[in-house]
Amino acid sequence: MVTKLVVEWPLCDGNGVCTIEAPELLLIDDNDNLQVLNEIVVNSLLAKAEAAVRVCPKRALKLVTEG
Repeated sequence: MVTKLVVEWPLCDGNGVCTIEAPELLLIDDNDNLQVLNEIVVNSLLAKAEAAVRVCPKRALKLVTEG
């Protein structure tokens, strides 16, 4: 099974609190836009991805398991 970090782009306002929780997966660029560094979440980063989803004030992030 593969876990992916998915962004609901219309909901994202780019405030960046998610990047504090999961800097290995998410980044705010120089234009204040959210960048997904890796949508595939390896097991060692799952707790950080879950924390990023939890702190998103707009509920723009979710984890999806496939396979």
